[in-house]
Amino acid sequence: MNSVGCPSTTVRPGEAAQRYHASGGWPLAWGYMIPYLQRKESLMSKNLDPGARRVIAMLRTPDAPPIESLTPGQTREAFRVSRALLAPEPSPVAFAVDLTAPGPGGAIPLRLYRGQGTSEDEDLPVVLFLHSGGWVNGGLDTHDGVCRTLATLARCAVVAVDYRLAPEHRFPAAVEDSWTALAFIAQEARGLRLDPHRIAICGESAGGNLAAVVALMARDARAPSLCLQILLYPATDFTREHPHRDDLEGAPLTRENLGWFQRHYVRDEDRHDWRASPLLAGELSGVPPTFLVTCGFDPLEDEGRAFADRLCRAGVALRCRHFPGQIHGFLTMGRLVPETTILLGEIAAVLDHAFNSA
Repeated sequence: MNSVGCPSTTVRPGEAAQRYHASGGWPLAWGYMIPYLQRKESLMSKNLDPGARRVIAMLRTPDAPPIESLTPGQTREAFRVSRALLAPEPSPVAFAVDLTAPGPGGAIPLRLYRGQGTSEDEDLPVVLFLHSGGWVNGGLDTHDGVCRTLATLARCAVVAVDYRLAPEHRFPAAVEDSWTALAFIAQEARGLRLDPHRIAICGESAGGNLAAVVALMARDARAPSLCLQILLYPATDFTREHPHRDDLEGAPLTRENLGWFQRHYVRDEDRHDWRASPLLAGELSGVPPTFLVTCGFDPLEDEGRAFADRLCRAGVALRCRHFPGQIHGFLTMGRLVPETTILLGEIAAVLDHAFNSA
């Protein structure tokens, strides 16, 4: 196991845009938002959150190429750079350490965090965290700050999963790695000073898709037992176009962008597989209590709401939170978006309640 230090990402006022342009003008916020901003100025006149406006204004450029012209390698680098520019300084934790789990495609990199102020002798409750990035981008470092913050706020451990990415590893590779990581954490919990009876799962966007699927797999396998699932603007349906996608040209994630990522991840013949489209799962009852977040300027809003509706109809304990003025991906934009702090606090609060309820 390798100890992981707290990286410095200090960016002075005004430096973010300079670093962006110095990088050659690649789109940053999601690796694909910029070209659409210059075509759809009307988005800025809508009811956007002020922080979201700042993100969009910072990332506008007339020369950015559309996502369809970029390679996965280019979007990965853009995504990595953007997290450093948009995320606040990472907070200290008691410790962070890299480890691996044996997986179906080789060793799965994991990173274990213990929150600041927790005891090294305590078996902590744990959250399995699955990052965003459209199944193509992201990894342990892009969401390091988020995991640190959640570990300390919720007084718990967080295990981040570096699942295999598309298109090199298409569906269901990411599902297999996420499930294997959960089983590993449950099996090795005592040796890692974790509580196997207090395990939650949290995923953002593509990671929310994976979290929803893994929670269903855990239900069907009757282990590991999860006390909570947190789904942050999740993708839940590959099979049809949802109406909300048509009115978002100029937003950080659009129908065209989403389609590019989906085509890299899932084959046409797999779109109806519930492990790709959990909205199509035959039965949703029996999954853990759920905290589900949606955003107003997000093409995934409709399918997030549809999944919440099915959970409710299935009798699942459900808390929904809608951020009407927010853009997709704002969990990692806390340097410019104050509502990120609110979201992180609410996630920590539901974790605290799930971990410590009688």
